[in-house]
Amino acid sequence: MTAAETLTAQPVAAPRRGWRRTVRGSEFTLVTIALIGFVALTVATDGNMLTAGTLAAFFRFLAVPMVIGLAQMTVLAIGQMNLSVGVLTGFCAMVSAWLMLAAGWPAVLAVPGALLLGALVGLVNGILVVRTRINAFIVTLATMTIVDGLRYGVNGPRTYQDYSPGLQRLGQASVLGIPVVFIVAVLVAVAVWLFFARTVAGRHLLASGGSPFAARLSGVSNDRSILVAHTVSGLLAGVAAVLTLAQSGSVNATIGDDLLLPSFAAPIIGGVALAGGVVSVLGTSVAAFIVRLVDVTQAQFGINRRWVDLIVGAVVLGAVLVGAVRQRLSRRSS
Repeated sequence: MTAAETLTAQPVAAPRRGWRRTVRGSEFTLVTIALIGFVALTVATDGNMLTAGTLAAFFRFLAVPMVIGLAQMTVLAIGQMNLSVGVLTGFCAMVSAWLMLAAGWPAVLAVPGALLLGALVGLVNGILVVRTRINAFIVTLATMTIVDGLRYGVNGPRTYQDYSPGLQRLGQASVLGIPVVFIVAVLVAVAVWLFFARTVAGRHLLASGGSPFAARLSGVSNDRSILVAHTVSGLLAGVAAVLTLAQSGSVNATIGDDLLLPSFAAPIIGGVALAGGVVSVLGTSVAAFIVRLVDVTQAQFGINRRWVDLIVGAVVLGAVLVGAVRQRLSRRSS
């Protein structure tokens, strides 16, 4: 079954069979693991995880990894990678803060500026891939290095702070105990889901990722899909930059350095195929939640950060291997 068919197929089986299919799905497994992990961490911390302040902090700092995972997922949908999402997030945050402090722009202009900058860099990535026919891994590795230099070039190692009291208050605000930045991340996830499930451009991305040759025969422009995927990925990196600005209160040239691994961990653990053609917004979001649980566990019990990186890396590698085995089995059965 192709990616487009997977999105458009309607359940025709009996309700019991549909329930069994849901239980056996990877997303249900991830949700179960997330719930078990959260309960276990709550018990291990004597219920500290259930306090209002801890929960608010947990979901507040979950927002950026969620959006970054979705940014990577968008490019994985066409079977490519974007190594620049992390440093691009930091670059957009630095430029936006500079616009507010040095250039005197209000937040209502500096925030769209960050979004526009992210989308523009993403578009440049897409154009380079299309025009040069060089693998996106190499192209985005090069742009990552360039953007990293530009990020330090904005204001060197100094820290920007007090750039917009209103934006910072919004970053700390909550609605019914739920942080506003997390609500924004959820709305972004819904928008990405709608993009892939309900728009022609989103379906074209999945078609190009699933089978570029078949997509071309169907009249789908693979080059246009590449441009759209990288542009949307850059736009989402800009959104992550705005969330970073709002929740942190200060930014410097190191922002985004630790986002590359989470950007891959969330979609890959969430069931997104490296070969392209398959995405899972829910799986990516829940996987980001699980990775965040691991981070909180590390902070609570003082575990060496290198061990945490080892565990997350091993889980990502395992998810890749499982996906490869499933793909081989699917090809044999078909």
